[in-house]
Amino acid sequence: MTVNVKPFYGSLFKDSPHTHLSRLLLIAFIIPRRRRETEQTTITERAMALRNKRLATLLFSIPGNSRVCNSGGFHHGSDRIARTGALLSRWISSASSSSAVVAEDESGGIYGLGSVLKEYEDYRRSLYGEFTHKALLVDAVGTLLVPAQPTAQIYRDIGEKYGVEYSEAEILTRYRRAYQKPWGGSHLRYVNDARPFWQYIVSASTGCSDSHYFEELYNYFTTEQAWKLCDPEAEKVFKAIKEAGVKVAIVSNFDTRLRPLLRALRCEDWFDAVAVSAEVEAEKPNPTIFLKACELLGVNPEDAVHVGDDRRNDVWGARDAGCDAWLWGSEVTSFKQVAHRIGVKV
Repeated sequence: MTVNVKPFYGSLFKDSPHTHLSRLLLIAFIIPRRRRETEQTTITERAMALRNKRLATLLFSIPGNSRVCNSGGFHHGSDRIARTGALLSRWISSASSSSAVVAEDESGGIYGLGSVLKEYEDYRRSLYGEFTHKALLVDAVGTLLVPAQPTAQIYRDIGEKYGVEYSEAEILTRYRRAYQKPWGGSHLRYVNDARPFWQYIVSASTGCSDSHYFEELYNYFTTEQAWKLCDPEAEKVFKAIKEAGVKVAIVSNFDTRLRPLLRALRCEDWFDAVAVSAEVEAEKPNPTIFLKACELLGVNPEDAVHVGDDRRNDVWGARDAGCDAWLWGSEVTSFKQVAHRIGVKV
């Protein structure tokens, strides 16, 4: 690295007698020290820029994979973004004054995210008291529960007696292709019981239009045999969360079978409210469904955190509504961890 010493030592070059000893002192001590200071400043600036980028990624979720879902309008999120941006600025300002944080980020490779999360949780508790949030919103399929067996396998097994000949791999490919196409029957996929939509999906996936096949398949997915909980400890955790005074709601893109399905799985009582898209007439990531859930719970959006497995539908949609959001399977991997982050002991 070349350091221009004349702005700092110009008078020495111009006005001094420039004895042999003076030159040696300048070359041996003053210039190397200035070079080290310049290099250290550059390293620190680069480290802080990298840290700030990581913090921005943490708060605003750089785009990742997402499932296809009909999108509604996006609004209601500007003041939330402003609040989050202000918090980010505070973190950056605080971190900039701490060389120890930068050193930890450079050596440990963790960019201080653990301390950032703790600071954010402490920040929430300073505003709201013991718990970081007054309400927990939970996605259904993919977060609370999943099919007990692969969907393509069920389509194939039940469909054999109706003449379905496609392999599971082919059914899965056709299913994904059909689901990704725009649904022409309505701007919403799940209207009431969503039979027209699911008839289209089943026929496109299997090549079978037999009404008896569709009815058997449709009814199967309302039974407890068709589903399993993602987290075996869910019941214990949700009871603890409710006993602590934190309200809980389901927020799901689903048809009207969701409520009887929750009853069949004996988990309906875990929740204070259910916001299902077929009833709200809005599908995630449309913020309307999140706002409806908050209304049902009697809380403001900024008092709630939503947990779901889809970055676009769950995380971005919830944040656009003004809620906090954690990505299931990445930021949180169990409901016990969710409870812990809120501040509830299980």
